[in-house]
Amino acid sequence: MKVSEVCKPNVVTVREFDELTTATRLMREKHVGYLVVVDTMPLGDKVKPVGVLTDRDIVVSVLAKEVDPRSVRVSDLMTRAPVVVDEKQPLAYALKEMRRIGVRRLPVVSGAGHLVGVLSLDDVIDTLVQQLGDISGSIRSELRMESAIRP
Repeated sequence: MKVSEVCKPNVVTVREFDELTTATRLMREKHVGYLVVVDTMPLGDKVKPVGVLTDRDIVVSVLAKEVDPRSVRVSDLMTRAPVVVDEKQPLAYALKEMRRIGVRRLPVVSGAGHLVGVLSLDDVIDTLVQQLGDISGSIRSELRMESAIRP
């Protein structure tokens, strides 16, 4: 299975020069804890990820240190040059990368490096649950068929 089959294409993005309060408002409005920071010069509707910002980044670096959030820009907190995964890569490769760097989400890019989605462990688990349901359904069907053919 390829990353593109599992990732979510609706990505919430910010720019690195945005105020942190803009980013936090977006997180609240969109009900997400992860924003992809994109380049400041979009190519039409295509953008490239240059960083990521998580709700944890905000808690650890701003709230826990009692920093005034109005004085902070996204660029002050974001993780620069994030590890990304190509949409055509196998899901297993993406999972190994997530494990290697200790993250639950990865930006997904096209071959040209343009942002096409975000892969999260939640998405992977949902996919696995569906596949396990198909497997258990197959087993149940096999038992029903066996009982019907050989009463």
